[in-house]
This record gives sequence, structure tokens and C-alpha cells, in this order.
Amino acid sequence: MLTLYIDADACPVKDEAVKVAVRHNLPIIFVANSWMRLDDHPLVQRIIVEEGADAADDWIYDQVQEDDIVVTNDIPLAARVMEKSATALRPNGKPFTPDNISMALAMRELNQELRETGVIKGHNPAFTKTDKSNFLQELENLIQRLMRKS
Repeated sequence: MLTLYIDADACPVKDEAVKVAVRHNLPIIFVANSWMRLDDHPLVQRIIVEEGADAADDWIYDQVQEDDIVVTNDIPLAARVMEKSATALRPNGKPFTPDNISMALAMRELNQELRETGVIKGHNPAFTKTDKSNFLQELENLIQRLMRKS
């Protein structure tokens, strides 16, 4: 059965993901390093992993199966789950694809190097209502496509 995994530590679309998952009767698993407040619903599961830089990512990778959906901003995690034929989706609605994952990894490495050398300062763009709307639309489309496939 299709499962929705949320890399939840800094995910801005938790409530939206729950609404879509419940509408489609899909299990949704939130994975984080600390407790989080979530809806009490039989389809919603909370997994708290040990502290560690990649503990949540590793847990998700170990569990994810083909055709599952992972919501994450973590580019290396997205690449890993795509190796298992799962789908990775950013909270702003932009999907990771075989066509864009290599460039995303390369840009991540470049930006990390530029931050470390002081050439640029790290900042994340503000999350907008448009991002939320794009996420909802893309998640709905992904679920429908994957459900038709199975």
C-alpha cells in the first residue's frame, strides 16, 4: 500500500499532508528527532528517532518502498529514496526527478562550499501561500497517478 513519509523536523506542510492522506485513506508517517504535535487519526503515525544528523533520513530510507512518497527538503535523502523507486517531493510542491536530482546535489555541494568559505551566507527563501498551494496540487496529482498505476 502506498505510504506517505514526512521528513518532519522542519516541514511546513504537515497539516496539509494529513488532509490529503486522510482523503485518500493512506497511512502517513512523520519522522523527526523530537516530539511533534500532530492530529490524532488512525492513519497518522509519529516516529521519534535518536538524535543524529541523518537518523530520520536513515529511518525513512530503511522503510520506504517502491511507489511511496517522501516529503523532504533534504536532497541526499531524496536521491536515496529515488534509488528505491519512491517519489520525493519538496514541501513547496517541486518534485525531485531523475532529470533534476544530479543538479540539485551538485548545487547543494557548491552552496555548502560557498557558505563554508564565507562567500555567501545561508538563507532559505520564505515559504509562501503559493508554495503551499503548489504542494497540495502536486501531492494530489502524485497520489492519483500512483493509485492508478497499482
